[in-house]
Amino acid sequence: MYPSAMPPREVKIGDAAAFAGTTPRAIRHYHQIGLLPEPERGGDGRRRYGYDDMIRLLWIRKMSEAGISLDDMRAAFNEARDIEDVLGRLEETLAAQEADIKRQRAAVQRLRVVGSPLGLLSPLVTDRLSHLPSGALRPSDLEALLVTERIFGPLGAAIQASVFIILATHPGLRAEADRLDTADAALDDTVDPHDPQVEELAAQHCAHHKALHQAIEAAGMDVAEEKLFDLYDAEASGEEEVQMSAFEAVTKMPYGFSAARTRCVELTGQLLAEYISTDS
Repeated sequence: MYPSAMPPREVKIGDAAAFAGTTPRAIRHYHQIGLLPEPERGGDGRRRYGYDDMIRLLWIRKMSEAGISLDDMRAAFNEARDIEDVLGRLEETLAAQEADIKRQRAAVQRLRVVGSPLGLLSPLVTDRLSHLPSGALRPSDLEALLVTERIFGPLGAAIQASVFIILATHPGLRAEADRLDTADAALDDTVDPHDPQVEELAAQHCAHHKALHQAIEAAGMDVAEEKLFDLYDAEASGEEEVQMSAFEAVTKMPYGFSAARTRCVELTGQLLAEYISTDS
């Protein structure tokens, strides 16, 4: 005997869910969004599901396995949307998911080759640092590159990588950077922003930046930096993460700079701007 010839029989929600391969909670959700009509209740006040309800549940299960959304299912059942339109949009969604999976697989492969956490940075940055020996970069270097990539994008971080390459290969410059970091940390809230030591420290920072720039030029890394612009333009796909402005980033990052340290940063920026303008 075929199912359609069987005498009418109704089952409770638990049995309906078990047969359809879903859950009572999912079936209740289908009722709430209008995907499955609310059935009549028996004398005990519980829902009773008949043959048509079970068929609808089975179709829902099949459509869900095909990746069709619940909204599209509802529209298809109500004949409010052409199935070709639904399938077309589904294909677009699947294509986007495939692209995401491809990027994720590439990221996993990079982590295997490059290692973590360096491999989590953009290829433009990791390729720039690929010739450095393992352990040459400090965790703080990677943190700085991570922040720079978020603010200025992969290109900005790749250019900044030149500084860390120099620091990793020039012990004297690394020692001076450490000394300046210690001096910066000493500019706490007890230091007057207009204390002469603040201006002196800014001048030392400027001198250190000049020395780094000279070392970058001596190593020919400035030429490599220029090539980065062409490489980045060639690899850009138009789907890069939107970068926030530097000002917006500074206001959102939990920097705890004192007034004296903030003024030191400002003075250093002014001195470097003057140096760049006169040098050019």
